[in-house]
Amino acid sequence: MSDTVSNFHYGAVTPIAAYLMACLGAALGLRCTTRSMLRRAPGARRAGWLTLGAVSIGCGIWTMHFIAMMGFTIQGSLMTYDPALTVLSLVVAIAVVAVGIFLVGYRGASPATLGTAGAVTGLGVAAMHYMGMAAMSGHGSIDYDPLYVGLSILIAVVAATAALWAAVSVHGLWASVGASAIMGVAVTGMHYTGMTAVTVHVTDAVANNQSSASLLSFLLTMVAGPVVVLIIVSVIVMFDPEVVLGDNDWNNAQPIRPAQFPDAAAAPVPDAEHARPPSAW
Repeated sequence: MSDTVSNFHYGAVTPIAAYLMACLGAALGLRCTTRSMLRRAPGARRAGWLTLGAVSIGCGIWTMHFIAMMGFTIQGSLMTYDPALTVLSLVVAIAVVAVGIFLVGYRGASPATLGTAGAVTGLGVAAMHYMGMAAMSGHGSIDYDPLYVGLSILIAVVAATAALWAAVSVHGLWASVGASAIMGVAVTGMHYTGMTAVTVHVTDAVANNQSSASLLSFLLTMVAGPVVVLIIVSVIVMFDPEVVLGDNDWNNAQPIRPAQFPDAAAAPVPDAEHARPPSAW
């Protein structure tokens, strides 16, 4: 990273806020995935919870990236973002997380499935990061150090694999909180590792003080939508008691093993009243 570039224009505010958003998205995604695997969530409901989980994690990662980018400045250069490419990077983030979540949600966390899902999701998250960087333009050119780019991609794949494993393996509430904190460190670390790869060569230096407010306003507007989505999912999670199950409650709830998922909705478990032997007549 060159001396003309700073990732901490607002000090520790942006990295801390970015980390918290990554943790929030991860926590909601884990709890929604946990909810999808209960026997009482068959068929379309299971798919719905998995979708909410993918949206939560995808929005959390994307919001983390652009909150962190609020602290990114280039000395002597005005920065702008392409709105269409910026929004497309959000779609990519949600889509690749959905691929991973649905793979492990329906097929389980076998090494082959987990490796495939983790690779697809991790590469997609890295693509989202560099797509977001490609959406940015200024008075100069951006070069990337291949070593740090490769390291950031490796971190993304490892973080995605760990996140998907946790999504189907970590059930307790507090265990999920701990896993979310670790996932937040991983994805935020991936972002700043990728930013370390950046070198900017400014061609026509300009005063960029006047652009800070407009750029910050644009980024705040862009992240507002995903933040609202995360708030809505938070409300859904809060008002569904089964989403906040502890370990003992989870064991009593008899979760479905992903490998046992039928294509059709699972048949309801008969209660005592309907479990009487058939009449001889």
